Amino acid sequence: MIVVTGATGALNGATVEHLLERLPAERIGVSVRDPSRAQHLADRGVRVRQGSYDDPVALRHSFEGADQVLLISSNNMAADVVGQHHAAIEAAVAAGARRILYTSQHNAAETPYAPAAIHAATEAALSESGVAWTALRNGFFGDLDQLLGPWRQTGKIAQPADGPLSWTDRADLAEAAAIILAGEHSFDGPVTLAAPPVTLDEVAAILTRVSGRAVERVVVDDEQWRADRIADGAPEFLADMTLGMFQAARTGCYANPGPVLGELLRRPPRSAAAQVEDLVTV
Repeated sequence: MIVVTGATGALNGATVEHLLERLPAERIGVSVRDPSRAQHLADRGVRVRQGSYDDPVALRHSFEGADQVLLISSNNMAADVVGQHHAAIEAAVAAGARRILYTSQHNAAETPYAPAAIHAATEAALSESGVAWTALRNGFFGDLDQLLGPWRQTGKIAQPADGPLSWTDRADLAEAAAIILAGEHSFDGPVTLAAPPVTLDEVAAILTRVSGRAVERVVVDDEQWRADRIADGAPEFLADMTLGMFQAARTGCYANPGPVLGELLRRPPRSAAAQVEDLVTV
């Protein structure tokens, strides 16, 4: 059995949908904080059990019978995230899982981007777990408008200096994870799953072309940008974390994603350009 955590979320929820296209439902289980939100999966024959990174006993029960467990990285920045991940790894091992997979991040390492340290520590814990493991080092994904700021109102992408950033379609990442879980390809240790990178200068040019209006890229001093975000109401930790992403990108951390994502999908990953175009056309 394959057990997927976070299956009511956007990323791993989509992974479960792709698994259902490849495997019988009785071979799939999910571990979720609120089983009522996964009723649509239970109705299709998926095993649904309650589990939480803060409740190791329930988590172990939700992993019972799993050959593989896919752990979603915790997004609770107010918690001891590394401790939560350790507890989840220990629960999977105790439940008898033969392989643990984890949604890590492209180039997880000690970089100015704070979550990278969490991912690196979790990968270290996986390597010490005594079972086979795979770290899915996903490219950045999510709401592009959050990355670009209020460009629609201002006609400007006013952000700190950046560098190539592997902005990746979440749907591609979910499909790739399902391919790996279903056994079509197997990886030991970390594997990078990211689309070709893009810079904010390139994004501005794409928006200008697609929208028919000039969109200017403006580089804002780091400290000024941070002060402006906090003045606008952003928590300090969030402003610092986002600034760290820009600082890491400008060092080239995300410039070389490699070809694996396309090889798994058997097609080119959806490009950042196509995702940017959606901001105008959708």
